[in-house]
Amino acid sequence: MARKKYQEEADNHDRWLVSYADFMTLLFAFFVVMYAISSLNEGKYRVLSSSLTGAFGSNVVIAAGEIPDLKKHQTAVIDTLPLIRPRNAEPLKKEREKMTQVARDIMGVLEPLVREGKVRVTQTSRGVSIEINASLLFAQGEAKLNTDSLEALKAIAEVLKLDSHSIQVEGFTDNLPIRNSTFPSNWELSAMRASTVARLFMENGVDENRITAVGQGPKFPVGSNETAEGRARNRRVAITILAVLPETPVDIPVTQVQR
Repeated sequence: MARKKYQEEADNHDRWLVSYADFMTLLFAFFVVMYAISSLNEGKYRVLSSSLTGAFGSNVVIAAGEIPDLKKHQTAVIDTLPLIRPRNAEPLKKEREKMTQVARDIMGVLEPLVREGKVRVTQTSRGVSIEINASLLFAQGEAKLNTDSLEALKAIAEVLKLDSHSIQVEGFTDNLPIRNSTFPSNWELSAMRASTVARLFMENGVDENRITAVGQGPKFPVGSNETAEGRARNRRVAITILAVLPETPVDIPVTQVQR
């Protein structure tokens, strides 16, 4: 009798699909977790929890700041961090409107000088700035106010004393060196000019606690120091009414240095 041939069982070449499917499921869950914890959003937490429940068949609760133990499939619960709330735009709007009104009041008393190009009034997020050409205020190389400039500065003081914002007075010069018994350099000249304008404001009713005087010397030119016209523009006094932007102070935590 002829021996019956043994037929080997055919290999199942599709068995790798089971392992591959498990791996892709775990990989998907991992990236879902990483995406969810990257943003403090309560809605994403719920989506993540539902995704993990469907993938692993167990209840997993994800809380802010923690990655769950996917191997144990146990419930992990900690206190959630507060959600980030958008800043209330209403105070910003009111402050901007208040600064715009200050700028209009300043323009009202300085309009002739603005038209002549001797005064420039601008408004930015920092506040309202009044740039006055130094030739209107002082003789060249001097820090004593001209008689003609007193009325203009007193008119500005009348507006400022009714306001409550802080005021910064800055003196600027050109880059031509100055050296005499009164002013060893442009720094001293610019500081004295700023102080002179600040003192006039205080003498005309502006609270001295609101005023800061700063000498900037030849820094921050607005024109070219290569020409006489540019140097004339750079010799100026800038009066800035500083805006008060509402902002909640945040303490910066001290982090431990790894050694």
